[in-house]
Amino acid sequence: MDCALLKPPEEVRGMLELNREAFRKHIKLPRLRVPERDSNKVLPLLKKLLLKMEKLRPVRPLSEMEGDIQSTMREILLHPLAVKSWDCLPTAELEKHNIESGNFYYADLELNYDNWRADEIFKSVLPIEDEGLTSYSRIGHIVHLNLRDHILPYKDLIGQVLLDKVPGCRTVVNKAATIDNTYRNFQMELICGEQQYQVETIENGILFEFDFSRVYWNPRLSTEHERITKMLNSNDVLYDVFAGVGPFSVPAAHKKCWVLANDLNPESYKWLQHNGKRKKCLAHMKTFNKDGRAFLLEDVKPDLLKRWKEDNTKNYQIHITMNLPAMAVEFLDVFRGFLNADEAKDFLNQTLNYPTVHVYSFAKGEDTKTRVRELVEENLGLPLGENLEGIHFVRNVAPKKDMYRVSFRLTKDILLTTAKATSQQIQLKRAASVLLEEDLNIANKVKC
Repeated sequence: MDCALLKPPEEVRGMLELNREAFRKHIKLPRLRVPERDSNKVLPLLKKLLLKMEKLRPVRPLSEMEGDIQSTMREILLHPLAVKSWDCLPTAELEKHNIESGNFYYADLELNYDNWRADEIFKSVLPIEDEGLTSYSRIGHIVHLNLRDHILPYKDLIGQVLLDKVPGCRTVVNKAATIDNTYRNFQMELICGEQQYQVETIENGILFEFDFSRVYWNPRLSTEHERITKMLNSNDVLYDVFAGVGPFSVPAAHKKCWVLANDLNPESYKWLQHNGKRKKCLAHMKTFNKDGRAFLLEDVKPDLLKRWKEDNTKNYQIHITMNLPAMAVEFLDVFRGFLNADEAKDFLNQTLNYPTVHVYSFAKGEDTKTRVRELVEENLGLPLGENLEGIHFVRNVAPKKDMYRVSFRLTKDILLTTAKATSQQIQLKRAASVLLEEDLNIANKVKC
């Protein structure tokens, strides 16, 4: 219930330096006095009418003297918006327990800084006319912010409030610049707390450890990490091109998939190995520290050819993850002509177990789903057709900017074709694919 009476004082609006004492205010609050022996019977009747605020017990002991005998009573704090008089209460039910109008009264209550959540503090302090602090990320003991320019003057106050209000928080940082394209790590500014960036965090039941200031980690991708992990079964193969500290690779190896995991950042590579060792799954995971293009050509290709030669059954699936959304699509041209004539000759008459590529990308504009497919096809240099397994929305990054996963199977044509298709050829194939998809949808509706 939105109640002005229960909000912080108006005087704190625009506060730049946290003054906890300025949040004190006195209000008149409805209450109900109940004998302790009856409180367990009365409370269920008032459950939806109780005053619920941070560090404020809505039911409190209250000792009174009745003649020479001390009687223990309970005082129940009621929400002032829901309860304005005795008649707002379930009077008939209360009277059955000898609780009458005389038990209802108003009394003064002091509220203070401790009684409001962090978001309530921010709403009361930050400018009304501008967008406030809408969210933050939590990574172990670190709270990570991405403050807009108009909120920066309040950063010290925001940091202190989060340090006070978020359980276990010891460090508050603000993203100071865009992600470094080489090593994918944030440039950050310490706002408040300890300059300690080595964290432990649990994602999908697995403990990860890393230095947050030197690697890339985004807790908002945990659901997507889980989606990919759930696709994998024991004995499947995962080639993780931009592995980071292992959010795809470590769970996959733990499921006894065969994993080749790579990251260019030496710090990410160090923690990738550490997390695999900690989860005792390095027997199923080989790690590499090199450029993604080199990894695909020097390590993935030989491993793939070996698997095709030794065991080309379809009893297992092969997946390639490319989670570097700012630039992963730029590596897709590696797959066009991935195999030369000598490498391919032994497999020309075989039906191969082709890998599924999961490439992540940002897309800007009105129709971001169409745009992300265009980006994949333009960089692959070939159109996607029946081998397109899906275009999956991952998250909104900013207004008119979304992150997607495009999943498609590699084909013989892709692996052997060196020539890049023209834009017109790609558009024609895309149009044909869309028409086919529409026909399938119509057919499915008719069947239903």
